[in-house]
Amino acid sequence: MVSNNKGVLYVVGTPIGNLKDITLRAIDTLKEVDLILAEDTRQTLKLLNHLGIEKKMVSYHRHNEDEKIGMVASLLDEGKNIALVSDAGMPIISDPGQGLVKFLVENDYKIEVIPGVTALITAIVRSGMDSTRFTFEGFLSVSKKQRIKRLNELKNEVRTMIFYEAPHKILYTLKDMLEVFGNRNICICRELTKIHEEYLNTNFIDEISQIEENGIKGEIVLIIEGKSEIELEEERKKELEKLDAVELVKEYINDGIDKKDAIKKVAKELGVNKNEVYKKCIDL
Repeated sequence: MVSNNKGVLYVVGTPIGNLKDITLRAIDTLKEVDLILAEDTRQTLKLLNHLGIEKKMVSYHRHNEDEKIGMVASLLDEGKNIALVSDAGMPIISDPGQGLVKFLVENDYKIEVIPGVTALITAIVRSGMDSTRFTFEGFLSVSKKQRIKRLNELKNEVRTMIFYEAPHKILYTLKDMLEVFGNRNICICRELTKIHEEYLNTNFIDEISQIEENGIKGEIVLIIEGKSEIELEEERKKELEKLDAVELVKEYINDGIDKKDAIKKVAKELGVNKNEVYKKCIDL
């Protein structure tokens, strides 16, 4: 059980651009806590000045997170209430804080989330792309080798995919995606909730050409359509055509399927008469 005299960590969502998107609950929380953990104190100071709040802040970012966890726990033990904020949006979503929250959960500290704007949800809602099911990938690796590796793991993903990307890296990312995924429909969402907010429903080839000619500014949420079930089925058929019927039957038998059922299954997949497959597999 959580001790009553321990403080509370408040994970506070902040605006991603438009400062009016701060919630009343978030404002009250920032006013009442004893300390604010800020990814960049300079950015958070702008928000606090806008809200007329004066509060002690401590820098809390990826490079010092591990060493600050003990300090935060000690302050909570003293009964101090602490707010965790990132530069924009919800902390922990592609931002610092995961290690801290994990530690506090495992050690029975009290945590409250003050929900706020999140760029990935804002983007997919406005994009018009399928939001029934989607997967969030955050930032891809700066290493081309690692980036290509991850994209290859995602090339058969049927859900809509959401990525975060910086303007100076977006061209390399789009070119890698075109290479791995082929040309697909995408939505470039940039400067969300700000004056120059823009949503571009386009595709890899057209957007690559556009950026090469005109450049691009602002932080970007990139939304990509998933692979269609029809494409997957066509690729599966092509792979089956390359495979030998006997080898396929062996694979299914090894998976625990009865020989007779395996022959029927392979015949159906290859679109051939089951007796043809049976003759080839008579010695199995």
